[in-house]
Amino acid sequence: MAFESLTDKLQNVFKNLRGKGKLSEADVKEAMREVKLALLEADVNFKVVKNFVNSVTERAVGQDVMSSLTPGQMVIKIVNEEMVALMGSETTELTVIPNGITVIMMCGLQGAGKTTTAAKLAGKFKQQGKRPLLVACDIYRPAAIDQLMVNADKQGVPCFSMGTGHDPVNIAKAAMEKAKKEGHNVVIIDTAGRLQIDDALMQELQNIKESIEIHNTILTVDAMTGQDVLNVATTFDEKIGITGVILTKLDGDTRGGAALSIRAVTGKPILYIGMGEKLSDLEQFYPDRMASRILGMGDVLTLIDKVQAEVDEEKAKEMEEKLRKAEFDFDDFYEQIQQMKKMGGIQSILGMLPGMGQLKDVEIDDDAFKQTEAIICSMTKKERSHPDIITPPRKRRIAAGAGVEIADVNRLMKQYEQTKKMMKQMSGMMNGGKKKRFGGFGGFGKGGKGGGFPGGGFPGGGFPF
Repeated sequence: MAFESLTDKLQNVFKNLRGKGKLSEADVKEAMREVKLALLEADVNFKVVKNFVNSVTERAVGQDVMSSLTPGQMVIKIVNEEMVALMGSETTELTVIPNGITVIMMCGLQGAGKTTTAAKLAGKFKQQGKRPLLVACDIYRPAAIDQLMVNADKQGVPCFSMGTGHDPVNIAKAAMEKAKKEGHNVVIIDTAGRLQIDDALMQELQNIKESIEIHNTILTVDAMTGQDVLNVATTFDEKIGITGVILTKLDGDTRGGAALSIRAVTGKPILYIGMGEKLSDLEQFYPDRMASRILGMGDVLTLIDKVQAEVDEEKAKEMEEKLRKAEFDFDDFYEQIQQMKKMGGIQSILGMLPGMGQLKDVEIDDDAFKQTEAIICSMTKKERSHPDIITPPRKRRIAAGAGVEIADVNRLMKQYEQTKKMMKQMSGMMNGGKKKRFGGFGGFGKGGKGGGFPGGGFPGGGFPF
């Protein structure tokens, strides 16, 4: 994941600071030297790092910190505040016209995820009650139009195309006419990219901007390209003027320094970040939440947003009632796995919990759920709803159908029985005392190399309820 190495290094610095009862100016400067090296290794722009470290040091050597009962915590607080300020402090919203058609032009180099991001953005607007229209103006890249149409279909959003034989300017004009006739209030134009910036690309974008009114010009950049992102963003802004940036592929193995540098270098805000392939993986960018993630403090607010967006409240209540009565079955377990996958998987969820991302001795493998899903899918409907009827012959058939060993089926059955027993005990405790909600992604069972987290080969024990 992005920032993982940076987070580890910063955590070590903070650990050393917390271990000191008092801080001298030398202690602060030594810590800031480590922070500086960590930021540079994460691909943060040198000038940005220099200004950041100077600002933190200037505040950290002040009287308030030196005389504080917890000077280490005060320094961490300052680092957090300066990092938030570095990334823009406030969350920036896209400009939306209240009465009329909001036009958004997507631009960027090839391979940055522009076409996929355009469809995701259209899906976001649809969720907000808007009527978006995607427009295919990339007439050069093979299958670019087909890709946009397929992604538009996944989001349930219409896509306007005139094929590859028309000028992008004429396509944009025709799309605006269609939007007016059919009542669309958001138009998202997917433009052509290039392998590198050239005059023809910029001229085409300028021509589109001159032919129709564009309210937001959004640059899509790939976080994995490192500091070159800054050069791309600066050039696009100088040539055509950009409203903001969407940073993609932050879920990959990237150092992520661009997220810390773009606002400071270009003055343009990061609007969204791409954290995966699904619609929900296009997240609005919150500087304070990103700073919290980077510093290893978790991101509970984003986790809450994901739960509210992905978890059906009625199903959660039904599950809670089943858990209280210890009546859950393998159908319920399967449903819980699907909800967890929608939220990005157990690794993503744990990364948003304060301190959990630093559990290096815990092996968590989201792919391990695939085996569990296969075993459950190999069961009959009656077996899933009544696990007690699963006899050894049935286990052999289930194992063969799932392509696993019978020992894997036995292990899952044992975990089911242990979890059911635990739930009965919890139910008795709650019935005798104050009731407490516990449905959905709560207690993790014990045992196995998973350290209590479902996913470590699922020997982590328990169900992710």
